Amino acid sequence: MEKVYIFGHQKPDTDSITSAINLSYLKNQLGMNTVPARLGDLNDESKFVLSYFQVEEPMLLNDVKLQLKDLNYHKNYFMNQNVSMKEAYQSMLEKGITGVPVVDDNKKFVGLVTIKMIAKELISGNYSYLNTSYQNLLDTLEGEEVLKFEEEICGNILAATYRSTTILNHVSLEKNHILIVEDRHSVIEYAVLSGVKMLILVGNAEIKTEHLETAKKNKVNIIRTHFDTFHTTKVIGLANYLKNIIPIDRPYTFLEDTYYDDFLVKTSKLKHNNYPIIGKGNTCKGLIRITEITEQDKNRKKVILVDHNELEQSVEGLEEAEIIEIVDHHKLGNISTKNPINFRNMSVGCTNTIIYLLYQENKIEIPKPNQGLMLSGILSDTLALTSPITTDLDRKIVQELATNLGIDYHQYALKMFQAGTSLSGKSIEEIVNADIKIYQNDELSFAVSQVFTLDIDSIFSKKEEFISYINELTKNRRCRLIVVVITDIIRNGSYLLFTESASEIIADSFDLVDVEEGIFLDGVVSRKKQIIPAIMNVIR
Repeated sequence: MEKVYIFGHQKPDTDSITSAINLSYLKNQLGMNTVPARLGDLNDESKFVLSYFQVEEPMLLNDVKLQLKDLNYHKNYFMNQNVSMKEAYQSMLEKGITGVPVVDDNKKFVGLVTIKMIAKELISGNYSYLNTSYQNLLDTLEGEEVLKFEEEICGNILAATYRSTTILNHVSLEKNHILIVEDRHSVIEYAVLSGVKMLILVGNAEIKTEHLETAKKNKVNIIRTHFDTFHTTKVIGLANYLKNIIPIDRPYTFLEDTYYDDFLVKTSKLKHNNYPIIGKGNTCKGLIRITEITEQDKNRKKVILVDHNELEQSVEGLEEAEIIEIVDHHKLGNISTKNPINFRNMSVGCTNTIIYLLYQENKIEIPKPNQGLMLSGILSDTLALTSPITTDLDRKIVQELATNLGIDYHQYALKMFQAGTSLSGKSIEEIVNADIKIYQNDELSFAVSQVFTLDIDSIFSKKEEFISYINELTKNRRCRLIVVVITDIIRNGSYLLFTESASEIIADSFDLVDVEEGIFLDGVVSRKKQIIPAIMNVIR
């Protein structure tokens, strides 16, 4: 079953992380194969929550760009180096391709063999020498086993085409000779007495009992084939091991994790068609042929977004993935999809509130750890139900979850905020970028960073340094403005830090007469409901 990744926004907060985990559990109970993921490092609050309820941290997802492993190429197509050239040739003909990766017994890649290489070997190679196995000869000559003493057959090929007396008198048969012979018993007797490596009896020739006994005594390998001498000499070279014709130069290969776009750029310069695909430890994964890759062959990664629906806030390469669902409580963003999807968007305080309803609608019981994560997500996003984004539904669900868990949510929320708001040991860059989101208004972009803390003084003691960094960040990100919102959980309000050029926008956004750095906005704690809409109404 195809894997689906569920994740929240970049710079993940507690709602983003817990929503991904909770929705993943629900989807898996409904028969899907989903994996919760995160797009960045966990903040201290989220670490506290996961540790408190003993839930494993979601995997880190760097991107969802299309990779070679996502393509429908010739997966698991390769041949062991000890198969015959005939087997490789027939396989390529059947698949309509011109090359095959060659591997050792551990499936480690050793080279690439093409039809051209096989043709060249038959025309200009050493066709009088054979290095193969007994079984390869049987298969190539459609023969039957008469005597077998060795699996490895290596030697020089001779065909008994002279008169018998000429062979007996002038041809010296040696132990490394592989003799092709018809029912010429004097020659057969000479060969088994000489202890040749192998006899190939063509035209279904019989061998006398006394000659067979001598062959057993001298350990002469014997095969019988219905082919005549001409046909046998024509095809016997195809019995050679595939490894005999692997070129010394390693062909251009690609790792299965290579991005498809990078693959196209490189192959446009190489101008080849067949490319072996390699996995970990040089294991061969198969073969990609440029001319065969179509849009239908691209298995784009499937994703479900939670707690966001803005392209700028999501994972790298999202445009190359297939979004199959979104669950969010923010304003509609700029993400578009090629096909209709399930989009659950509600004006509530937290994405977990919506997910709680999804559990109820699907009649899926919520495990206690997941209940704890839901409770934490709602308390975090609503500032323990004090934020203006809080709805009666949020309050109702918090009461139900806290009762089920036997938790005093006021005390638990305080512990959670204390764990998450400590700024000790953090740089200004880390504080500002810990939870920053970029928004688009027409063609203008702006960013809002929100910092929750119980220690306002630790920030205002470095106010000028914060402002300097905000100025630098505004230029680097090419934003119209960047605002840092420092939310005081105890006072239930926020202080604003911004660039001087943003003063007029801040004043107009919040109907202020005098604006200065660090101004306090009483009751303003919600980035989503109070700050973003206010700025979007005036920014031009």
